[in-house]
Amino acid sequence: MLHEIDLSRADLNLLVLFEAVYAERHVGRAAARLNLSTSAVSHGLGRLRRLLNDPLFLKTPKGVVPTERAEALAPGINEALRQVRSVVARAEPFDPATTRRRMVIGAPDGVSAVFLDRLMLDIARFAPGLDLGIRQLLPLAEDEAGSPWRGAFRDLETRGVDIAVIPSEEGPLRFESRVLYQEDFVLVLRRDHPFLARPTIEGYCGIGHLVVSHSGDPHGFVDTLLARHGLARRVALTVPNFMFACAIVGETDLICAVPRRFAERFAPGFGVAMTEPLLPLGEFRLTAFVPRSAMADAGLTWMLDKLGAAARGSSFVMAASDPA
Repeated sequence: MLHEIDLSRADLNLLVLFEAVYAERHVGRAAARLNLSTSAVSHGLGRLRRLLNDPLFLKTPKGVVPTERAEALAPGINEALRQVRSVVARAEPFDPATTRRRMVIGAPDGVSAVFLDRLMLDIARFAPGLDLGIRQLLPLAEDEAGSPWRGAFRDLETRGVDIAVIPSEEGPLRFESRVLYQEDFVLVLRRDHPFLARPTIEGYCGIGHLVVSHSGDPHGFVDTLLARHGLARRVALTVPNFMFACAIVGETDLICAVPRRFAERFAPGFGVAMTEPLLPLGEFRLTAFVPRSAMADAGLTWMLDKLGAAARGSSFVMAASDPA
Protein backbone atom coordinates (compact mmCIF):
# COMPACT_ATOMS: atom_id res chain seq x y z
CA MET A 1 0.00 0.00 0.00
CA LEU A 2 1.26 3.45 -0.83
CA HIS A 3 2.23 5.62 2.11
CA GLU A 4 -0.44 8.23 2.74
CA ILE A 5 0.61 11.74 3.69
CA ASP A 6 -0.63 12.86 7.09
CA LEU A 7 -2.47 16.06 6.23
CA SER A 8 -2.67 16.97 9.90
CA ARG A 9 0.99 17.95 9.58
CA ALA A 10 0.21 20.40 6.78
CA ASP A 11 -0.76 24.00 7.37
CA LEU A 12 -2.73 25.68 4.57
CA ASN A 13 -1.10 28.97 5.50
CA LEU A 14 2.23 27.51 4.40
CA LEU A 15 0.86 27.18 0.87
CA VAL A 16 -0.25 30.81 0.98
CA LEU A 17 3.26 31.70 2.11
CA PHE A 18 4.74 29.67 -0.77
CA GLU A 19 2.47 31.48 -3.22
CA ALA A 20 3.61 34.89 -1.97
CA VAL A 21 7.34 34.09 -1.98
CA TYR A 22 7.08 32.47 -5.40
CA ALA A 23 5.33 35.55 -6.79
CA GLU A 24 7.57 38.15 -5.14
CA ARG A 25 10.90 36.30 -5.42
CA HIS A 26 11.82 38.09 -2.18
CA VAL A 27 11.17 37.13 1.45
CA GLY A 28 10.81 40.74 2.65
CA ARG A 29 8.30 41.66 -0.05
CA ALA A 30 6.37 38.45 0.58
CA ALA A 31 6.24 39.33 4.28
CA ALA A 32 4.88 42.79 3.50
CA ARG A 33 2.31 41.28 1.14
CA LEU A 34 1.11 38.90 3.86
CA ASN A 35 1.37 41.49 6.65
CA LEU A 36 3.86 39.29 8.50
CA SER A 37 7.37 39.83 9.82
CA THR A 38 10.33 38.67 7.76
CA SER A 39 11.28 36.24 10.52
CA ALA A 40 7.80 34.72 10.49
CA VAL A 41 8.04 34.11 6.73
CA SER A 42 11.53 32.61 7.12
CA HIS A 43 10.28 30.35 9.90
CA GLY A 44 7.32 29.28 7.76
CA LEU A 45 9.60 28.51 4.82
CA GLY A 46 11.67 26.30 7.12
CA ARG A 47 8.58 24.30 8.08
CA LEU A 48 7.53 24.02 4.43
CA ARG A 49 11.00 22.86 3.39
CA ARG A 50 10.92 20.10 5.98
CA LEU A 51 7.41 19.09 4.96
CA LEU A 52 8.28 18.90 1.25
CA ASN A 53 11.88 17.78 1.71
CA ASP A 54 13.30 20.43 -0.63
CA PRO A 55 15.02 23.85 -0.22
CA LEU A 56 12.25 25.36 -2.45
CA PHE A 57 13.88 28.81 -2.66
CA LEU A 58 17.58 29.63 -2.96
CA LYS A 59 19.04 32.95 -1.79
CA THR A 60 20.52 35.37 -4.34
CA PRO A 61 21.85 38.94 -3.99
CA LYS A 62 18.48 40.23 -5.22
CA GLY A 63 16.17 37.89 -3.30
CA VAL A 64 15.35 34.23 -3.87
CA VAL A 65 14.83 31.94 -6.85
CA PRO A 66 12.63 28.83 -6.86
CA THR A 67 14.21 25.41 -7.14
CA GLU A 68 13.20 22.97 -9.85
CA ARG A 69 10.84 21.26 -7.42
CA ALA A 70 9.27 24.58 -6.43
CA GLU A 71 8.66 25.34 -10.11
CA ALA A 72 6.96 21.96 -10.49
CA LEU A 73 4.83 22.49 -7.38
CA ALA A 74 3.73 26.06 -8.14
CA PRO A 75 0.90 25.32 -10.63
CA GLY A 76 -0.66 22.70 -8.34
CA ILE A 77 -0.41 24.94 -5.28
CA ASN A 78 -1.94 27.86 -7.15
CA GLU A 79 -4.84 25.69 -8.35
CA ALA A 80 -5.37 24.19 -4.88
CA LEU A 81 -5.55 27.66 -3.32
CA ARG A 82 -7.91 28.83 -6.05
CA GLN A 83 -10.23 25.93 -5.29
CA VAL A 84 -10.08 26.56 -1.53
CA ARG A 85 -10.78 30.27 -2.01
CA SER A 86 -13.70 29.38 -4.24
CA VAL A 87 -15.14 27.02 -1.60
CA VAL A 88 -14.77 29.66 1.11
CA ALA A 89 -16.32 32.30 -1.14
CA ARG A 90 -19.33 30.05 -1.73
CA ALA A 91 -19.72 29.49 2.00
CA GLU A 92 -19.94 33.22 2.71
CA PRO A 93 -23.02 35.33 1.93
CA PHE A 94 -22.58 36.77 -1.56
CA ASP A 95 -22.61 40.53 -1.81
CA PRO A 96 -21.77 41.77 -5.33
CA ALA A 97 -20.66 45.15 -4.03
CA THR A 98 -17.98 43.69 -1.73
CA THR A 99 -17.08 40.30 -3.25
CA ARG A 100 -13.48 39.53 -4.17
CA ARG A 101 -14.39 36.32 -5.91
CA ARG A 102 -13.16 34.99 -9.26
CA MET A 103 -15.44 33.09 -11.63
CA VAL A 104 -14.74 31.29 -14.90
CA ILE A 105 -17.06 31.09 -17.90
CA GLY A 106 -16.32 28.48 -20.54
CA ALA A 107 -17.60 28.96 -24.06
CA PRO A 108 -16.83 28.14 -27.70
CA ASP A 109 -14.44 30.38 -29.55
CA GLY A 110 -15.72 33.88 -30.10
CA VAL A 111 -18.56 33.87 -27.57
CA SER A 112 -16.80 36.33 -25.29
CA ALA A 113 -16.20 38.67 -28.22
CA VAL A 114 -19.87 39.52 -28.54
CA PHE A 115 -21.21 39.83 -25.01
CA LEU A 116 -18.16 40.22 -22.81
CA ASP A 117 -18.13 44.00 -23.08
CA ARG A 118 -21.74 44.20 -21.90
CA LEU A 119 -21.09 41.69 -19.11
CA MET A 120 -18.00 43.58 -17.96
CA LEU A 121 -19.99 46.82 -17.77
CA ASP A 122 -22.44 45.14 -15.39
CA ILE A 123 -19.61 43.67 -13.33
CA ALA A 124 -17.89 47.06 -13.09
CA ARG A 125 -21.15 48.65 -12.00
CA PHE A 126 -22.45 46.08 -9.54
CA ALA A 127 -19.45 43.92 -8.54
CA PRO A 128 -16.25 45.93 -9.07
CA GLY A 129 -14.13 43.49 -7.05
CA LEU A 130 -15.22 40.39 -8.98
CA ASP A 131 -12.64 38.90 -11.36
CA LEU A 132 -13.70 36.98 -14.47
CA GLY A 133 -11.93 34.31 -16.49
CA ILE A 134 -12.94 33.17 -19.97
CA ARG A 135 -11.94 29.62 -20.92
CA GLN A 136 -12.26 28.35 -24.46
CA LEU A 137 -14.38 25.22 -24.84
CA LEU A 138 -13.81 23.13 -27.95
CA PRO A 139 -16.05 20.42 -29.43
CA LEU A 140 -14.68 16.89 -29.28
CA ALA A 141 -14.96 14.33 -32.04
CA GLU A 142 -18.37 12.68 -32.02
CA ASP A 143 -18.24 9.01 -31.07
CA GLU A 144 -20.21 6.42 -29.14
CA ALA A 145 -19.49 8.42 -25.97
CA GLY A 146 -22.06 11.00 -27.03
CA SER A 147 -22.15 14.77 -27.48
CA PRO A 148 -19.14 16.64 -28.89
CA TRP A 149 -19.60 18.97 -25.89
CA ARG A 150 -19.12 16.24 -23.26
CA GLY A 151 -15.81 17.89 -22.39
CA ALA A 152 -17.71 21.00 -21.29
CA PHE A 153 -19.74 18.96 -18.80
CA ARG A 154 -16.56 17.34 -17.52
CA ASP A 155 -15.06 20.80 -16.98
CA LEU A 156 -18.17 21.79 -15.01
CA GLU A 157 -17.94 18.71 -12.81
CA THR A 158 -14.27 19.28 -12.04
CA ARG A 159 -14.93 23.01 -11.47
CA GLY A 160 -12.59 23.96 -14.28
CA VAL A 161 -15.38 26.35 -15.23
CA ASP A 162 -18.32 27.72 -13.24
CA ILE A 163 -20.64 28.20 -16.24
CA ALA A 164 -20.43 26.55 -19.67
CA VAL A 165 -22.08 28.15 -22.69
CA ILE A 166 -22.44 25.71 -25.60
CA PRO A 167 -24.60 25.25 -28.72
CA SER A 168 -26.68 22.44 -27.25
CA GLU A 169 -30.06 22.40 -25.56
CA GLU A 170 -29.57 18.94 -24.06
CA GLY A 171 -27.30 17.90 -21.25
CA PRO A 172 -27.15 15.34 -18.42
CA LEU A 173 -29.93 15.70 -15.85
CA ARG A 174 -27.45 16.69 -13.15
CA PHE A 175 -26.99 20.05 -14.89
CA GLU A 176 -29.26 23.08 -14.87
CA SER A 177 -29.70 24.77 -18.26
CA ARG A 178 -30.76 28.21 -19.40
CA VAL A 179 -31.23 29.13 -23.07
CA LEU A 180 -29.52 32.45 -23.76
CA TYR A 181 -30.40 33.14 -27.38
CA GLN A 182 -31.12 31.67 -30.81
CA GLU A 183 -28.73 32.04 -33.72
CA ASP A 184 -28.38 31.30 -37.43
CA PHE A 185 -25.70 31.76 -40.08
CA VAL A 186 -24.98 34.29 -42.83
CA LEU A 187 -22.28 34.46 -45.48
CA VAL A 188 -19.45 36.98 -45.30
CA LEU A 189 -17.15 38.06 -48.10
CA ARG A 190 -15.28 41.19 -49.13
CA ARG A 191 -17.47 44.15 -50.07
CA ASP A 192 -16.52 44.24 -53.78
CA HIS A 193 -16.74 40.48 -54.30
CA PRO A 194 -18.35 39.59 -57.70
CA PHE A 195 -20.65 37.07 -56.01
CA LEU A 196 -22.61 39.93 -54.43
CA ALA A 197 -23.67 41.19 -57.87
CA ARG A 198 -24.85 37.78 -59.07
CA PRO A 199 -25.52 35.33 -56.24
CA THR A 200 -26.24 31.87 -57.63
CA ILE A 201 -25.82 28.44 -56.11
CA GLU A 202 -23.44 27.50 -58.92
CA GLY A 203 -21.37 30.58 -58.20
CA TYR A 204 -21.43 29.83 -54.49
CA CYS A 205 -20.12 26.31 -55.01
CA GLY A 206 -17.46 27.56 -57.40
CA ILE A 207 -15.96 30.06 -54.93
CA GLY A 208 -13.09 29.09 -52.66
CA HIS A 209 -14.49 28.60 -49.15
CA LEU A 210 -13.02 29.32 -45.74
CA VAL A 211 -14.12 27.03 -42.89
CA VAL A 212 -13.73 27.76 -39.20
CA SER A 213 -12.41 24.56 -37.66
CA HIS A 214 -10.33 24.12 -34.52
CA SER A 215 -9.01 20.75 -35.71
CA GLY A 216 -8.32 21.80 -39.30
CA ASP A 217 -10.99 19.38 -40.58
CA PRO A 218 -12.32 20.99 -43.79
CA HIS A 219 -15.70 19.22 -43.64
CA GLY A 220 -18.42 21.25 -41.96
CA PHE A 221 -22.19 21.21 -41.68
CA VAL A 222 -22.46 23.24 -44.92
CA ASP A 223 -20.88 20.32 -46.80
CA THR A 224 -23.47 17.95 -45.35
CA LEU A 225 -26.25 20.31 -46.42
CA LEU A 226 -24.85 20.72 -49.95
CA ALA A 227 -24.47 16.94 -50.34
CA ARG A 228 -28.20 16.52 -49.69
CA HIS A 229 -28.77 18.63 -52.82
CA GLY A 230 -26.13 16.83 -54.87
CA LEU A 231 -23.72 19.75 -54.54
CA ALA A 232 -20.17 20.21 -53.28
CA ARG A 233 -17.71 23.02 -52.62
CA ARG A 234 -13.96 23.48 -52.39
CA VAL A 235 -12.63 24.40 -48.96
CA ALA A 236 -9.49 26.39 -49.74
CA LEU A 237 -8.61 27.31 -46.16
CA THR A 238 -9.43 26.46 -42.54
CA VAL A 239 -8.73 28.78 -39.60
CA PRO A 240 -9.34 28.26 -35.87
CA ASN A 241 -11.70 31.16 -35.08
CA PHE A 242 -14.28 33.50 -36.56
CA MET A 243 -12.35 36.69 -35.89
CA PHE A 244 -9.43 35.41 -37.96
CA ALA A 245 -11.92 34.30 -40.61
CA CYS A 246 -13.34 37.82 -41.02
CA ALA A 247 -9.85 39.28 -41.29
CA ILE A 248 -8.88 36.81 -44.05
CA VAL A 249 -12.17 37.11 -45.96
CA GLY A 250 -11.80 40.89 -46.12
CA GLU A 251 -8.51 40.52 -48.00
CA THR A 252 -9.24 37.54 -50.30
CA ASP A 253 -11.81 36.05 -52.67
CA LEU A 254 -12.91 33.48 -50.07
CA ILE A 255 -16.41 33.19 -48.64
CA CYS A 256 -17.32 31.97 -45.16
CA ALA A 257 -20.45 31.09 -43.16
CA VAL A 258 -20.46 32.75 -39.72
CA PRO A 259 -23.06 33.32 -36.99
CA ARG A 260 -25.30 36.24 -37.89
CA ARG A 261 -24.94 38.29 -34.74
CA PHE A 262 -21.20 37.83 -34.70
CA ALA A 263 -21.12 39.13 -38.28
CA GLU A 264 -23.31 42.09 -37.34
CA ARG A 265 -20.89 42.95 -34.56
CA PHE A 266 -17.53 42.51 -36.28
CA ALA A 267 -17.84 42.25 -40.08
CA PRO A 268 -17.97 46.03 -40.74
CA GLY A 269 -14.66 46.57 -38.98
CA PHE A 270 -12.96 44.15 -41.36
CA GLY A 271 -14.44 45.66 -44.52
CA VAL A 272 -16.59 42.56 -44.93
CA ALA A 273 -20.11 42.36 -46.39
CA MET A 274 -22.91 40.09 -45.19
CA THR A 275 -25.35 38.27 -47.44
CA GLU A 276 -28.06 35.68 -46.89
CA PRO A 277 -27.23 32.04 -47.70
CA LEU A 278 -28.86 30.61 -50.81
CA LEU A 279 -29.79 27.50 -48.85
CA PRO A 280 -31.09 27.76 -45.26
CA LEU A 281 -28.22 26.86 -42.94
CA GLY A 282 -30.43 26.15 -39.93
CA GLU A 283 -30.94 27.70 -36.51
CA PHE A 284 -29.72 26.64 -33.10
CA ARG A 285 -29.74 27.80 -29.48
CA LEU A 286 -26.88 28.68 -27.20
CA THR A 287 -27.41 27.39 -23.68
CA ALA A 288 -25.69 28.10 -20.37
CA PHE A 289 -25.16 25.03 -18.17
CA VAL A 290 -24.26 24.83 -14.47
CA PRO A 291 -24.28 21.87 -12.06
CA ARG A 292 -27.63 21.60 -10.26
CA SER A 293 -25.71 21.18 -7.02
CA ALA A 294 -24.17 24.63 -7.54
CA MET A 295 -27.48 26.46 -7.91
CA ALA A 296 -27.51 27.10 -4.16
CA ASP A 297 -24.48 29.33 -4.70
CA ALA A 298 -25.85 32.89 -4.72
CA GLY A 299 -22.76 34.20 -6.48
CA LEU A 300 -23.09 31.73 -9.31
CA THR A 301 -26.79 32.43 -9.84
CA TRP A 302 -26.00 36.18 -9.82
CA MET A 303 -23.43 35.67 -12.59
CA LEU A 304 -25.83 33.46 -14.53
CA ASP A 305 -28.46 36.21 -14.40
CA LYS A 306 -25.95 38.83 -15.55
CA LEU A 307 -24.78 36.58 -18.37
CA GLY A 308 -28.35 36.13 -19.54
CA ALA A 309 -28.98 39.88 -19.36
CA ALA A 310 -25.82 40.56 -21.37
CA ALA A 311 -26.94 38.11 -24.06
CA ARG A 312 -30.48 39.51 -24.21
CA GLY A 313 -29.47 43.15 -23.95
CA SER A 314 -27.00 43.11 -26.83
CA SER A 315 -28.03 42.86 -30.45
CA PHE A 316 -24.64 41.31 -31.04
CA VAL A 317 -24.28 37.80 -29.67
CA MET A 318 -22.25 34.87 -30.82
CA ALA A 319 -22.99 31.23 -31.38
CA ALA A 320 -21.32 27.92 -32.02
CA SER A 321 -17.89 27.27 -33.41
CA ASP A 322 -18.58 23.98 -35.16
CA PRO A 323 -16.93 23.76 -38.60
CA ALA A 324 -19.10 25.52 -41.18
